[in-house]
Amino acid sequence: MPDPLGPGSPGPDVPGPPVARARNPVGGHVPVAGGLATTGLGYAKELAAEAVQVFVANPRGWATPPGNPAQDEAFRAGCADAGLSAWVHAPYLINFGSHTEATAERSVESMRHSLHRARAIGALGVVVHTGSATGGRPREVALAQARELMLPLLDELDRDDDPFLLLEPTAGQGFSLCSLVTDLGPYFEVLESHPRLGVCLDTCHVHAAGHDLAAPDGMTRTLDLLVKTVGEGRLKLVHANDSQEAAGAHKDRHANIGAGHIGAEPFAELMRHPATEGVPLIIETPGGTPGHRADVALLKRLRDDD
Repeated sequence: MPDPLGPGSPGPDVPGPPVARARNPVGGHVPVAGGLATTGLGYAKELAAEAVQVFVANPRGWATPPGNPAQDEAFRAGCADAGLSAWVHAPYLINFGSHTEATAERSVESMRHSLHRARAIGALGVVVHTGSATGGRPREVALAQARELMLPLLDELDRDDDPFLLLEPTAGQGFSLCSLVTDLGPYFEVLESHPRLGVCLDTCHVHAAGHDLAAPDGMTRTLDLLVKTVGEGRLKLVHANDSQEAAGAHKDRHANIGAGHIGAEPFAELMRHPATEGVPLIIETPGGTPGHRADVALLKRLRDDD
């Protein structure tokens, strides 16, 4: 709720000046057990978050819960009041490259559910891991299946307020369909560079996949390559995570900002790059509330001191 009006403040029917929005809003993935608005927005306030990411289903299961309309509306209103952008992370089990028919079918159902729930809560995008080629199939075959399964989902996003579907490259474990930034090229190609398709770049993943973000200008070169590969305006969200592992380790182990192999300065470099103008940063780091609060504060300092 806004503070009581003070002397000289505009009246209740007179709009005040617009709230300045940071170049890169910084926030975190928030828990929602107990209610999207009740728990999620409360945690966001603890972090002094400017953006939030949530799960709308069990991230390690196939259930597609309907949600609570009262919580949905309260969440939308709370985000609007606080100036928060909201994002959804789809369940981890989704794999559009799977050779198992049941997994492929459930992936479509789960993704559709996440997209519909994102629309209901006013989220701007749904992040999904790019999956892997299983069963010994060639990567090209798995990508062709991803096209068959995903294009109809993208075509259903026909409203101006529908969320973007954001591809998140992985750390390169196993038979990943997309880990290096250049791997996004074939993925975008099979999905016809759909207008509702975007990218969520996880800094830990891309570092572990082999882009050395800690090297001089490493972050800049990686972002330049991303733009060259998928075009301008496709980067919609950044998962800002340091890495417990060295570049090229192909291990997805997040660290707190500045406490891993990437270090703090590359995140300042990220927030200076033209491709990240207006793009929120979401932390998915360890340490519970104290660690999350510290990471959000550090990223804001890196942003604002620049």
